[in-house]
Amino acid sequence: MMRTIISLIGIIAAGAMFFLFTQPTYDKVKVANASIAQYDAALEKASELQARKQELLSRYNAFNPTDREKLEKLLPDHVDNVRLILDLDSLAGKHNIAVQNVVVSGQTGAVGTQSAVGAIGASKQKYDSLTLTFTTQGTYQTFQEFMADLELSLRIVDLVSLKIASITSSDARAAEPLYTYTLTIRTYWLK
Repeated sequence: MMRTIISLIGIIAAGAMFFLFTQPTYDKVKVANASIAQYDAALEKASELQARKQELLSRYNAFNPTDREKLEKLLPDHVDNVRLILDLDSLAGKHNIAVQNVVVSGQTGAVGTQSAVGAIGASKQKYDSLTLTFTTQGTYQTFQEFMADLELSLRIVDLVSLKIASITSSDARAAEPLYTYTLTIRTYWLK
């Protein structure tokens, strides 16, 4: 009888030990193993991303530096108003005209539309634009040459509006009439 009681007490103590200590410890170990597996997967993904980054960096470095500069000028990754104005002025200077009264207007969220006020969330658009208005003076032939060079420049520029006004000349001997041109252009960059 005593053996039976001792056996029952041993079985009850073993069961209590299993449910009070072993089972919670085993559950904690399962949770820890699951988090270890997640961390291992994250480390594996990070090493894959690092390898992909190195591959893309080596491909980027394989490009000719002048081609990279042309690509950055074509579609820059930031707004550089001063550089754009200087490029326009040097382009106009080739034709002996000057860029004057430059006005840089706000950025737009989408091509031709103002960004929505109070919009929530990130925009899915990968580029943004900037509108620039300026005036210049010269003959029609000079202006045509300037516009042809602007069209052939690497920077993506859309002509939004063009206003032409005649300049009255006091010199009747002027060979060609002079005009004032007011241009509004839109340029783009990557976000």
